Amino acid sequence: MPSPTFHSSRFSRSPQVHEFKVEMTCGGCASAVERVLGKLGDKVEKVNINLEDRTVSVTSNLSSDELMEQLRKTGKSTTYVGVKK
Repeated sequence: MPSPTFHSSRFSRSPQVHEFKVEMTCGGCASAVERVLGKLGDKVEKVNINLEDRTVSVTSNLSSDELMEQLRKTGKSTTYVGVKK
């Protein structure tokens, strides 16, 4: 019997850089993003926030859905852009 194939990035061995658009208007909004992502601890390797472009790049082994769920805790409108290469 063949072994199952996993399609979720959660099972990926190397982290991916996921990019999100977040409706951030000030430094307080960016701090809220940092705070909620910080709660994921070592599951997140790096966070890059560009307030001017309202983008958040997250380097992590977590899936985009898991990261999106966490980002929504800011109360800000959030959309997934995709994986940066």
